[in-house]
Amino acid sequence: MEKIKALEKTPPFAPLKIVAMESCIDLGRKINDYIVSFRSGTSADTKDSPSFLNYCTDNYLVGCSCPRFGSGEAKGVLKESIRGADLFIMTDVCNYSLTYTVNGHLNHMSPDDHYQDLKRIIAAATGKARRINVIMPFLYESRQHKRTNRESLDCALALEELTAMGVSNIITFDAHDPRVQNSIPLSGFDSFSPAYQFMKALFREVPDIIPDKEHLMIISPDEGAMHRAVYFSNILEVDMGMFYKRRDYSTIVNGKNPIVAHEFLGDDVAGKDVIIIDDMISSGGSMLDTAKQLKERKAERVFICTTFGLFTDGFDKFDEYYEKGFITKVIVTNLTYLPPEALEKPYFVTADMSKFLAIIIDSLNHDTTIGAVLSPTDKIHALLEKYKK
Repeated sequence: MEKIKALEKTPPFAPLKIVAMESCIDLGRKINDYIVSFRSGTSADTKDSPSFLNYCTDNYLVGCSCPRFGSGEAKGVLKESIRGADLFIMTDVCNYSLTYTVNGHLNHMSPDDHYQDLKRIIAAATGKARRINVIMPFLYESRQHKRTNRESLDCALALEELTAMGVSNIITFDAHDPRVQNSIPLSGFDSFSPAYQFMKALFREVPDIIPDKEHLMIISPDEGAMHRAVYFSNILEVDMGMFYKRRDYSTIVNGKNPIVAHEFLGDDVAGKDVIIIDDMISSGGSMLDTAKQLKERKAERVFICTTFGLFTDGFDKFDEYYEKGFITKVIVTNLTYLPPEALEKPYFVTADMSKFLAIIIDSLNHDTTIGAVLSPTDKIHALLEKYKK
């Protein structure tokens, strides 16, 4: 109620419209339901105000499609008017489950295909919507964020391209390197973290976990995830440790330098539950190796928290490590596509992000501060107090 009253004091920037592309339509429907619920409590006086025209409806979703010709070429189509709207376009560039045909051959959609479809929908809306915002939970090409020798700068190029097409704000989660926003310094770019949702899911699934220095420790699997681990250890008031990836920089395998060994830096983990925190699981090899080494150091239970679960090599290795007791739970958000088999795994836990995204969209639509959303410290403290009671 407090949030609704605060937003009622600030008229929306423009009538809200949400385009959830096929890659994330289920998440889009959940977000829509939350916003409908938020706004259903709006006072009658506010609803009658001209500034709040079309503010309360039973649906904010706009239908869209990207039909393809037999050659594989496509076009973007919006199925209703978005003129004068504050438009939020959502896409999941990691949804490989969608397919299309090229000259009779079946193709699975790649991040490149999803990005092209996003641009098609933007092109269909440009000049009509009052403002265009893109929600791309997994930032396209975010792993190619810096240049080494003669390489392309794909992520920076994509961001510049989107802003050149008229996109005002880009919302993402746990950008691999947030400094990539320096490529568009005059445009809106926000990278959110699901820290609160991780803690909520963990406390729900593991009610006997004890968040103190004697029983819990936060682990960073590499130097890149240090800032996440430091935040968690500070807010939970527990110790942290880090694994250093020793790589062979003389060779390149699958586009990257292979890891030779993981060196551990930190206090003794013996007898403690440990939480490994990172932005993504790709193949999972590095994360599983970290979990195994922690168990060899006599850690009690190993919990993995990651924003994006891509599982590019499947679940066989995760099943094996779960059966051997190396991992206890794997907590992953629903920001990217998760295969149905993942939800059936006994160790798999989903951290639902739909309400969080609904709050972000609702706040941005009113042009109100999102500082509290960006930093969920107070909410985590409240969650800890509730959990301890």
